[in-house]
Amino acid sequence: MRHFATGWFIIIYGMDRNQIIGFILIFATLLAWNMLNAPSKEELAKSQRIKDSLALVSVQDTFQEAAPQTLISIDTAGVVAGDTNRVEAQVVSLENEVVKIDFNTKGGKIVGATLKNYQRSNDKNYDEKVKLAGDPRNRFDFIFPVGNANINTESLFFTPKITGNKLEMVATMPSGKAITQTYELKGDYKVDFSLAHSEVMSATPTLVWNEILPKLEKSTLYEQNYSTVYYKESEEGSADYCNCTSSDLDDLAGKQLDWLSHSNQFFNISLMANNFKFKGGKFETVMTDIKNTEDLKSLKSTVELPQDVKRYDMSMYVGPNVFENLKAYDNGLEQIIPFGSSIFGTINRYIVRPSFDFLSGFISSKGIVIILLIFIIKMLLYPLLYKMLHSQAKMAALKPELAVLKTKYKDDLQKQQMESMKVYQEFGVSPLSGCLPMLMQMPIWIALYRFFPASITFRREPFLWADDLSSYDSFYQVGL
Repeated sequence: MRHFATGWFIIIYGMDRNQIIGFILIFATLLAWNMLNAPSKEELAKSQRIKDSLALVSVQDTFQEAAPQTLISIDTAGVVAGDTNRVEAQVVSLENEVVKIDFNTKGGKIVGATLKNYQRSNDKNYDEKVKLAGDPRNRFDFIFPVGNANINTESLFFTPKITGNKLEMVATMPSGKAITQTYELKGDYKVDFSLAHSEVMSATPTLVWNEILPKLEKSTLYEQNYSTVYYKESEEGSADYCNCTSSDLDDLAGKQLDWLSHSNQFFNISLMANNFKFKGGKFETVMTDIKNTEDLKSLKSTVELPQDVKRYDMSMYVGPNVFENLKAYDNGLEQIIPFGSSIFGTINRYIVRPSFDFLSGFISSKGIVIILLIFIIKMLLYPLLYKMLHSQAKMAALKPELAVLKTKYKDDLQKQQMESMKVYQEFGVSPLSGCLPMLMQMPIWIALYRFFPASITFRREPFLWADDLSSYDSFYQVGL
């Protein structure tokens, strides 16, 4: 059975004896079902032989594709180390204390970003560093209509030059004119990105950004359901996104956009327009069979760029979903953290999160902070709880008298209701007074339920028997 560690404190608190017994019976049923349906040793061996065969084929294909490429390094003076006489795909890097970003000179695009302070949490790669945008099937391609032809940056070979934390890559268009892509690593995870050209466009340029997300977290199902494409329309105050739990397609023809983001549960790559607006976005998410593939989800974004702009200045964020980091851009980018929408998101962003951060300044254990935070919330909600219990006690006291009225006027429902209302008014009781306090508490508890799996603060944080407060507890593994 899988669920959030933090959910225990919220769920068990409100359980009565019958609910606990029911919970235990459900668990026992699931345990028996898993044991009866666990695969045999022969089935496991057959499954492993199939996986090994597929892995061998994958390795061979990867080797054949990677063989023509050459890894090179460039020093801070911009001198290329390696053979530059041949036109080949080469990989160069920008790096600081927290991130290393790799670029391919074919296409001039990011082909990997290693986050030095974060490790993967899934069982197979638990100690590996988190790497984003590393799938060779990814696409980040600017398409320029020139005359009757389309020029794709992915087909161009760029000449790289690094100066400090700035990478400049220049390629020659079929017309002989130059196109320049510049990346400059600023701050921890911020990259200033620009694309300059001197071509006369015959139609609107387009950016096609396709990405296969990797599995990074312990709970692949939670991670898949919290990963999607986010975007923000210029005229809207809040961001929007594609459906997280199923395949989805959003077509924003003619709309202007400030930014778009491809986000895992706890990490993202975002692209923000500075001196222009993206236009006419089309965003798509494609679910995968997470049990039979290493892919988490496929994200596809297509946006248009202004036709008459010669230099497109943009900013990129390549890193963790840390609220303060994203909030610093002052464009709503922090809304990609899935705290919830409407009142639930507001409660999490501006009440629960600041309160948790304040308490964390005094207590190092995140689990203790969760318990203390829930206790404080319970105390703050106590007046509502007291009013609800007081009303329920009054209703229980009036139950015999109401039963007499029900028997006396059993053939006249209208009279029965009128007499019952007189009793309520006489004793100052309302049938709704017991439900209303509970309804007023629900937004807070629902917000808390969304807060824990959305906050990177709890990722890989242990407490008692739980090794990751952002995911489920597994005290016993049944079957595969």
